[in-house]
Amino acid sequence: MKRLAALALLAILCVAPVAQARTRNMTPAEQARDSRKQAKKQAKMLKKANKRQAKAEKKALKAQRKQNKKANRDLQTRRRH
Repeated sequence: MKRLAALALLAILCVAPVAQARTRNMTPAEQARDSRKQAKKQAKMLKKANKRQAKAEKKALKAQRKQNKKANRDLQTRRRH
């Protein structure tokens, strides 16, 4: 277990400087492209989250309508008897 943790830590430490070196040597055009890419990714995630929220709201409204329908039906049957 300790060997696995040590290996993972070593891998992370080897990859981190490479990523930092890449960001330091980026040209303005590469930075702009990366920025657009990140903005697009963020917009996609936001759209996905909004879609998920709308779906959850729709499901909740449907459940509420169903519950109200059942309550009204029960009320009508109690009034009849």
